Amino acid sequence: MPAFSFRKICPWCVQHEAAQRGEIDENAPQPVITAPWVQRESSVTLTQVLVGANVMVFIAMVIASGPSLDFTNRVMDVFGANYGPFTLSGQWWRLLTYMFLHGGLMHIAFNMWCLWDLGRLCESLYGRWTFAAIYLITGVAGGLASIAWNPQVLSVGASGAIFGLAGALLASFYLGEFSVPKVAIQGTLRSLLFFVGFNVLFGAMVSGIDNACHVGGLASGLILGALIARVAPQHDGLRRVSVLGVVALAVAFAALGVQRWRGPELHFRSAMDAQKNVDRMIAELQKRVKQSPQDASAHYALANEYFVERRFSEGEGELKRVLDLQPQNARARMDLGTLYLSQNQPKEAQEEFTKVVAQEPNSAAAHASLGAVLADLQNHEAAILEYKTALRLEPQAGGVYYSMGVSQAQLKQYDDAIASYLKEKEAGGDDADLETALADAYQAKGMPQQAQAAKDKATQLKSGQRE
Repeated sequence: MPAFSFRKICPWCVQHEAAQRGEIDENAPQPVITAPWVQRESSVTLTQVLVGANVMVFIAMVIASGPSLDFTNRVMDVFGANYGPFTLSGQWWRLLTYMFLHGGLMHIAFNMWCLWDLGRLCESLYGRWTFAAIYLITGVAGGLASIAWNPQVLSVGASGAIFGLAGALLASFYLGEFSVPKVAIQGTLRSLLFFVGFNVLFGAMVSGIDNACHVGGLASGLILGALIARVAPQHDGLRRVSVLGVVALAVAFAALGVQRWRGPELHFRSAMDAQKNVDRMIAELQKRVKQSPQDASAHYALANEYFVERRFSEGEGELKRVLDLQPQNARARMDLGTLYLSQNQPKEAQEEFTKVVAQEPNSAAAHASLGAVLADLQNHEAAILEYKTALRLEPQAGGVYYSMGVSQAQLKQYDDAIASYLKEKEAGGDDADLETALADAYQAKGMPQQAQAAKDKATQLKSGQRE
């Protein structure tokens, strides 16, 4: 049946109706149509290829681990596990590699058993290339859901893609039209529903199971299966390619959304190194950048660790290396500008922040940082313009009203300074420094009563009292 229509498209039915109308001979040969659920003749199926790839990677991990059938986070990270701080820092390939990795023998055994059964059914129903697209798209969607929900958890396994296959099959069996016995479909549906329900419940009850990945794969599989069944039921054609392309594009946009949501809060620190001291971390990262000198994320992580140890010159060198590899890395450039500002190098800081503003004109943080540098250079007029731009882009930006008030007070624009300080109190709350600055502005304006009240409030805040 075509999407949103009750008109018959079965070639047998069309030919029969045409014969009844006398348009063709009743004895005309009927076209032979291959049932979509019948397995195509092939020496090797894609399901077998996928299972084989997972097993080969597992063997490689066993060899690399010592050998061992249970792997450390270190081994899984080297092979491409999905880990938020690394994936969201530009190593997007981890969203593909993670689904071919497994944490142990029982993990891969259960996943390959499920993939063997669901994969063969899905491949015979959709065809090889559609099956491959569903497997990869839903696997990536599951990986995105994992780092969106658990950004600091290292994730491996094919279960996200397997749940995607289950979701696609469920949607297709409910919404598609298949000339197979109803009892056979109902049996398959019951098996699929049991598989999904049991695994989701099991994942919710047992720690260490990435249920977010399961849900992400399942949801994307349901959407793909429904669209294919209702919009593009034919194996070949532009509709099928368009459906797959649209869903893949939606997943790509979702990845950018996750990066904007989770990226700022993450640090480039792997799970297996989280409990190590800084010296040990630096040693590990130095080894990593020596082995992979083109890995910008490793250089960035090393720069952060140098800053923890207050080794600023070395951290500066690593940030510059990041920018050599990724000139458009705005975060690294912002960090470099902040370093220069803290080290009393305002000219160098201004240069870096100006580049960020040119690269990302809608970044409130970049405009606010450039304003701080200009204020440090005593160019308060230009600083106020940057602060106003930052507030236009992000009206609730913390600290910007206060900084703008300081520059306005330096220019003896006391009415504007008082207004800015009051807006800072409204937006970000009160503190002693803000009340002191407000008192100075009131005093300069010739408002002694308000100035004294602000001074008293500052004294109370400094002593820890609150009104």
